[in-house]
Amino acid sequence: MDHFSDRAGRLFAEEVDLAAIAAAVGTPVYVYSTATLVRHFTVFRDALAGLVSPAGEAPLVAYAVKANPNLSVVATLARLGAGADVVSAGELARALAAGVPPERIVFSGVGKTRAEMAAALTAGIYQVNVEGEAELHALSAVATALGVEAPVALRINPGVDAKTHAKISTGLADNKFGIPLDRIPAAYALATSLPGLRPVGIGAHIGSQLTDLAPLEATFATLGELVRDLRAAGMPVERVDLGGGLGIPYRSDQPAPPTPADYGALVRRATEGWNVRLLCEPGRMIVGNAGVLVSRVVTVKPGDARTFVVVDAAMNDLLRPSLYGAWHHIRALSPDSGTMVATVVGPVCETGDTFAEDRTIDRVSEGDLIAFMTAGAYGATMASTYNSRPLVPEVLVDGDRWALVRPREEIDAQLAREAVAPWLT
Repeated sequence: MDHFSDRAGRLFAEEVDLAAIAAAVGTPVYVYSTATLVRHFTVFRDALAGLVSPAGEAPLVAYAVKANPNLSVVATLARLGAGADVVSAGELARALAAGVPPERIVFSGVGKTRAEMAAALTAGIYQVNVEGEAELHALSAVATALGVEAPVALRINPGVDAKTHAKISTGLADNKFGIPLDRIPAAYALATSLPGLRPVGIGAHIGSQLTDLAPLEATFATLGELVRDLRAAGMPVERVDLGGGLGIPYRSDQPAPPTPADYGALVRRATEGWNVRLLCEPGRMIVGNAGVLVSRVVTVKPGDARTFVVVDAAMNDLLRPSLYGAWHHIRALSPDSGTMVATVVGPVCETGDTFAEDRTIDRVSEGDLIAFMTAGAYGATMASTYNSRPLVPEVLVDGDRWALVRPREEIDAQLAREAVAPWLT
């Protein structure tokens, strides 16, 4: 569910006409709905209600900042009690700047530098998710040098096929993520022995945009067995990070993915008797349907084999269709009667700059506004300046008010980040 709706033939974000935002800010522009962010986080959190740790702690819902790191988006979620799952020093800085308390921040990722480890430990974050034995040694050295203790959880690689796109699958044996299951007991013992480390638990994350709960159920079963085995070996396990990855509906003509309630029921069943604090890392589930990318039609270009609708958004603004072959519903902001079959493309000088091929869409003409729906996750965060195009602006709507929360980058700002070699001036 989202809070984008038709009103008298015009598309609104909550109480705001999207065409009015486009007129004020220009296009392309990302627009996010606060009401949708709030609803999705609340529904996810409530699906886990009552699953408390032995110390009475509710599950930590650590929003995956990589999905949409906009400060206002993260701040909105932080005010609702969300934590943050971060994978870089930059995301750590964003989470802190947005008001996420360090005791609700988890640092994940397969290639943490020692500088990033130091930043995380200095900030006093809740947990570091470690992905290899070498990382344990590095983190121990950093923590010892700082005179602090690092709470660590070991990320396992369960060898589970998430049945999602190959580029966002992270739980198979040939993926780069996590520690192979058979090495976990020795790695946990190593973490227990190293100075500056305090092993607190384990975790797993098998991929993104999961539309079937079976891979998650298999992963949770593996985690449960591992909790029992580690405790039987005399090692404490206080926390289990269940990861994220729950899918969202991009297409109305495909079966709906599992709901947060379905996920919550699975978690309750699978984790019974674990006696741990649970952590989850939802990202797309929270922000995906909360955002749209508004673009303007530059021209409609008939070709010999197909009709092209050329828009002012491009693959540098929304990479998912080019990178993953991802589907985004495309609709006119003010549709008239009728449809057309068109290939929707951007102005970038690559054939891959294609959003949809031979798709039936609302009939549009030069100057009309369109929206790429369900674009709140992995949209603006993956944008680039390819073809020296400015980074796209972002707007947050809350009821009948809206704010420009990231302005469009000026070309002069791009140029100012560079310097001409002195022998060329």
